[in-house]
Amino acid sequence: MPIRAETRNGVCHLAIEGEMTIYAAAELKSELVPHLAEPRIEIDLSGVSEMDSSGLQLLILAKREALQHGRILNLTGHSKAVLDVLDICNMAAYFGDPLIISSHA
Repeated sequence: MPIRAETRNGVCHLAIEGEMTIYAAAELKSELVPHLAEPRIEIDLSGVSEMDSSGLQLLILAKREALQHGRILNLTGHSKAVLDVLDICNMAAYFGDPLIISSHA
């Protein structure tokens, strides 16, 4: 299962592992969508090894759904693969989360 979920202190913590590509998009979406009903969601992207536009579309879907329903969604632990796509597509500001760029990236 590419998404691990745990609720702590009223926050649904999701951790995505592996690829966020077109090859995994359908499975990731089916695992992600049920969690979007939570009032506070944090998605840890530190385990994402590869990401393409399909993965970005899933993150946009999650953010859009959260905003439309008055929920809070934050992205954390951006891996190098995620940072690269956000940079290429100039989408970091859309999500509004702080990005920490490692000197080892």
